[in-house]
Amino acid sequence: MTVTRERIEAALAAVSLPDGGTLTSRDMVRAIQVDGGTVRFVIEASDPDAARGMEPVRAAAESAVAALDGVEKVSVALTAHQPAQGSRPAGPPAGQPGGQQPPTLKVGGHAKPQDGPMKPAGVDRIIAVGSGKGGVGKSTVASNLAVALARAGRKVGLLDADIYGPSIPRMMGVSGKPASPDGKTIMPLHAHGVTLMSLGLMVEERKAVIWRGPMLMGALQQMLGQVAWGELDVLIVDLPPGTGDIQLTLSTKAQLTGAIVVSTPQDVALLDARKAIDMFETLKTPVLGLIENMSSFVCPHCGKETEIFGHGGVRSEAEAMGVPLLGLLPIDLDTRLAGDKGEPVAAGDGPMAQAYGRIAAGLVAGGMA
Repeated sequence: MTVTRERIEAALAAVSLPDGGTLTSRDMVRAIQVDGGTVRFVIEASDPDAARGMEPVRAAAESAVAALDGVEKVSVALTAHQPAQGSRPAGPPAGQPGGQQPPTLKVGGHAKPQDGPMKPAGVDRIIAVGSGKGGVGKSTVASNLAVALARAGRKVGLLDADIYGPSIPRMMGVSGKPASPDGKTIMPLHAHGVTLMSLGLMVEERKAVIWRGPMLMGALQQMLGQVAWGELDVLIVDLPPGTGDIQLTLSTKAQLTGAIVVSTPQDVALLDARKAIDMFETLKTPVLGLIENMSSFVCPHCGKETEIFGHGGVRSEAEAMGVPLLGLLPIDLDTRLAGDKGEPVAAGDGPMAQAYGRIAAGLVAGGMA
């Protein structure tokens, strides 16, 4: 019988934790990898103290997966989501013999020459979400689209490549530095059914990232090549605004399935959106469609609809290009409040969740996600 991720997850769902729940109900399983009859995965505890007491759980998980038909070898690693509070605890940290500290992961630095593509193993499609200028809601669209695709049954990753202004951690409600069991592999975080990574998780929240191009490229290579993304149907990449180094490297090295361009309908935003569209076309990256954000505003008191940023600009641009208009998203207070709280509006059941659900369904039906 073929070894699948679904069978592995079902087996791990039966592994109970001492304080209640199971490995899957508590979302502690990371980076499941299947290579023929060999299965590898990571169990991520909340901190090193918790990890040290989980060896029986690790052994039980290993036995549960090893009992599956077709499994020949199982490798299970224990790691911790964040360091314990206070000073270094006595005794060896989880997975580190002889009491050695876990290897330090260096983020950024000069990029290494890439002979081949940077597409992560196990990732089927990569979709970039870009914009010509900042302030059009690109990151809001990217995070909610990722959640909507996950709710549609896809295995989704979300990479925050907006290195100067990483906002995905706040919008997705995650915090804490990702673990690195070997100083090279980066364990992603998980929220709302999405596997995610952001440089914002690797640096202090208030600290500015003051890097030149080579360091940006080095960080991007790490986020693509060193993160244990696992098996994904689609990886959504939230790009920085504009047409710079990140966009160039991603389009030429990462084998993008395509790009989605977000814009407001006003003429000034469309001027810059056209530049982003032209960049993707020049770099031979298919433009999968356009999304008009802040399309209109409906007053919650009187119900009157006002087109604050104009009307129809993105629709006309999509028609002129011959690409789909994927959706029209209004200015919405609930969307802003949800993003600030770390609970994307697409995770709910209201009108905006339904709007993002329609965009996700269109991408899936078109074979793009």
